[in-house]
Amino acid sequence: MSLNENINEKVLPVIMKFIGLKGVVALKDGILFILPLTLVGSVFLLLAQIPYEPFNQWMASIFGADWTEPLFQAFGVTFNIIALITTLGIAYTYAKNEGHEPLSAGVIAIVTFLLTNNSYIITESGEKVTGIIPRDAWCGGKGMITAIIIGLIVGAVYSWFLKKGIKIKMPAGVPQGVANSFSALIPAAVIITGTTIIYSFFRYALGTTLIEAIYKMIQTPLQGMTDSLGGITIYAFIVSFLWWFGVHGGAIGTGIMTGIFTSNMLENQAIIDSGKELTVANGGHIITTQFIEQFIGITGSGITIGLVICMIVLGKSQQCKQLGKLAIGPGMFNINEPVIFGVPIVMNPFMAIPFVATPVISGILSYTAMKIGLIPLFTGVNVPWTCPGIISGFILGGWRTALWQVFLMLLSIVVYFPFFKRLDNVNYAEEKTAQEV
Repeated sequence: MSLNENINEKVLPVIMKFIGLKGVVALKDGILFILPLTLVGSVFLLLAQIPYEPFNQWMASIFGADWTEPLFQAFGVTFNIIALITTLGIAYTYAKNEGHEPLSAGVIAIVTFLLTNNSYIITESGEKVTGIIPRDAWCGGKGMITAIIIGLIVGAVYSWFLKKGIKIKMPAGVPQGVANSFSALIPAAVIITGTTIIYSFFRYALGTTLIEAIYKMIQTPLQGMTDSLGGITIYAFIVSFLWWFGVHGGAIGTGIMTGIFTSNMLENQAIIDSGKELTVANGGHIITTQFIEQFIGITGSGITIGLVICMIVLGKSQQCKQLGKLAIGPGMFNINEPVIFGVPIVMNPFMAIPFVATPVISGILSYTAMKIGLIPLFTGVNVPWTCPGIISGFILGGWRTALWQVFLMLLSIVVYFPFFKRLDNVNYAEEKTAQEV
């Protein structure tokens, strides 16, 4: 049995079974609900922190010294509620995929999430202020793992009740909206009652809350593991490895890990907001959403821009030249499916080597460069993943980050070149043979 047959029969079914799990699908698709918030919020944050003092002084002279307050308000109400939206999105997606009315599941998930946290704060003077939602404390990045867990559990429990028919059934003729509300009543009562018991246990027996316990015992260690050289190496490998099977590795990887990467990004912004310098020594994180998009996925998974440039500039075969010309446009916007399926890279053992190695090398070098301060850490500002490299680097980290992206693209050329050369020679020989026949 050949290598490809072994992979198709033994490895691929396991991978497909995992990515097809109900929870994985709900997590991957549900967490995308926060994407518009993070992108729009990043614009307001960028406007509030334009690194040009004359402009800031001019704005202050017109609107007052606190002219940035509305901009930070817009940033806060987008970024600092992403955990709430995540738990809603995951529960909603889970129930929808199961064929049930999904909005009720999302609403129950939000209530459950809020119920795991205190509804009061203690001021510096010791005064207890009640009746609040701790938006800036736990509804943002720090609550992401709790949001994911609750979204999955609520979606699964809600769907189980409806699947088993454990619901209040209304007679025919009742408006669908009313019927849906009554159908959700029993699962809502069970879930909220159970969450109340859990809240009481953590508060009175452990002196904390569920969301704080998850943050300390699960999220913080996870952030530490992913925010490491080993973590980014494994991530870069897995994303390209999945793509090699024809599975969208980027969507799977970021879908599962977005919560952690976003939390790291928000903690970096919190360091800046506290008045400290954003450095590793001050607790800054290296691996963030931007790190993945700008260093691991620049020009697409596998950083295939090097292969495309080789095709256009050095290709002898018409197949390589034409494919390179077709792929260069989308590649500039980080879309490289034409290369992945056109070469093809998918299920091609020879091309798997540079396709996997390039992002892994990029991740290792980029991590090291940030660790030693060669390029700056990323703040809370982000750009759409389709923003072209170099431009995105300049917006997010200045000229040093943009120059680093240029270096990574040149590195891509070096890694892909020997493999491209063999590919091009094979194609060229086949074309010559076809012409002679």
